[in-house]
Amino acid sequence: MATAKKSGAGNEASAGFTAAEKAAMKDRAAELRSGKSAARGVMKAAADLQNVLDRIAEMPEKDRVVAERVHELVTAAAPDLAPKTWYGMPAYAKDGKVHCFFQGSDKFESRYCTLGFSDGASLDDGTMWPTAYALTVLTAADEQAITALVQRAVG
Repeated sequence: MATAKKSGAGNEASAGFTAAEKAAMKDRAAELRSGKSAARGVMKAAADLQNVLDRIAEMPEKDRVVAERVHELVTAAAPDLAPKTWYGMPAYAKDGKVHCFFQGSDKFESRYCTLGFSDGASLDDGTMWPTAYALTVLTAADEQAITALVQRAVG
């Protein structure tokens, strides 16, 4: 007999992964498969960029507006980061390792979008530092902060 576990999000009883979590895992498996079989170099980079743009285009308008601007900011601030999808989300990688990603609010039914950074990002600051930022709208100050964070993240 399966034992129900508490999920971290809403503390409701759950017998396993949510539909959104399962979809993200399927997306990641497909990304890994395509990376093994896709053409290398420029063709792969172009396909990865198109996948990111397609994922952004699929987002609800309020998330899409933020995601499009984040994409512009990240690619301008760190042109050496390669756009790719990661668990179905727009992400930006260096040497194949994701440094930052954008999660729309609809991905896991959250009330805000998230700009997150992986452990490969150089954001270390003492013994504790943020690795994800909630985004609702982007002000000029927010855009400057994102640019600085991305530049710092890639070192």
